[in-house]
Amino acid sequence: MGGLFGAFSQTSAAPQITQKKESILEDVYLGLFALQHRGQQSAGIAWAADDDKIQSIKTTGLLGGIDITRFDGINSNSAIGQVRTSSRGESSLQNAQPLAIKYSRGYVAVAHDGNLSNTEELTSELEKGGSIFQSECDTELLLHLMAHRPKESPLEALLSSLPLLKGGFSMLLLLEGKMAALRDPLGFKPLVLGRRENTIYAASETCALDIIGAKFMREVEPGEVVVISENKIESVRFAPKRANSSICSFEYVYIARPDSVIEGKYVYAARKELGRILARMDQSFNSHADLVTGMPDSGIIAALGYAEASGLPYDIAVSINRYVGRTFIRPTLRIRELGVRLKLNPSVQLLSGKNVVIVDDSIVRGTTSKKAVSVIRESGPKEIHMRIASPPVRFPCRYGIDTPNADMLIASHMDIKTLCSHIGADSLEYVNENDLINAIGLPSCKMCTACFSGKYPYDS
Repeated sequence: MGGLFGAFSQTSAAPQITQKKESILEDVYLGLFALQHRGQQSAGIAWAADDDKIQSIKTTGLLGGIDITRFDGINSNSAIGQVRTSSRGESSLQNAQPLAIKYSRGYVAVAHDGNLSNTEELTSELEKGGSIFQSECDTELLLHLMAHRPKESPLEALLSSLPLLKGGFSMLLLLEGKMAALRDPLGFKPLVLGRRENTIYAASETCALDIIGAKFMREVEPGEVVVISENKIESVRFAPKRANSSICSFEYVYIARPDSVIEGKYVYAARKELGRILARMDQSFNSHADLVTGMPDSGIIAALGYAEASGLPYDIAVSINRYVGRTFIRPTLRIRELGVRLKLNPSVQLLSGKNVVIVDDSIVRGTTSKKAVSVIRESGPKEIHMRIASPPVRFPCRYGIDTPNADMLIASHMDIKTLCSHIGADSLEYVNENDLINAIGLPSCKMCTACFSGKYPYDS
């Protein structure tokens, strides 16, 4: 997982508008803050310097580890950045992005959201050809593929290398005085374009455009490279248009911020509708419950939808410590377990003696849900009924979420009844895949639901 943000000031394209070049780095810094939910293990920004070099600054942990005063006096017309949670390679400064290199044709920097599925095959071929890898990131593969094409310009090398990549990838690059924004041929990960005056922006989500006052232009299409230069915006295809695409459905369930719009669909609306669907499934049960609450933060909107459709009162019965990050994307079992205790504080006054419906976005490994139910039990509810606003996650993601094998996914080896007992709930219900598709509002042929169905787009 990762969040991408880039900016390019077209100063010669709109000379009547004066914008300080140094604001570009601040824009990228602010845009990445809006995307911090997409990655909490490292962050970085790379920019084009006046001498045609590319410079960068990186940190492990949150974006706040980068001192914004370091940008004082730096003039640049283009920059890209990333916040990252590793799906491949450990969390280290070496693996932090953007990755920036100098090769025979110039300087290139790249930042990547997603996961390549043919990494081992490409790595083996490149190492036979003399490549020496400096990181554990699959992103570095693209740089080596480009470097193996010294007779081509950097942009030509990019366009001829991209068809060799398989998997999920949205990317931003700086190369030969340009910024490039691209998505893989099936469009697994989101990427949008925006504009404010003479500056063009690229971002993983629309919420990042909002924070810097940019106006949404359009989505980057699957299989498209959008090249922004001083005086034009050019669209180049490296893969033909397809009738089907595969935006990650988990973006709507968990990953994206609720105030973002992805593929024309408002994430908040999808999550609230999932809660309504859960309530309609529970029509005969609702009179048994006393209140509805959401597991903070990603279950709250679905819980509001459940309360609205069921007529049950909604209360914030579980409070959150907002200084503790997302437990699902933390790297070790022990930290995830301790993270739940640090993060959640149930209200005895609201829960004691009550039959409570708790809505959550998903159950992935099961560790967080089990610990959360245990913590909530200590507040004395009579019964705990878990409702999950997504189907069971039974299959590993190959395209950008850190679930590399089915053994890590509790629903892959437990049925719902067993899983309910395992997490300590009195009942457990999920929406099904059709419900999820209907709530999002996109055709099934335009979404990836592989983690729920096991139907991987590149297998079809």
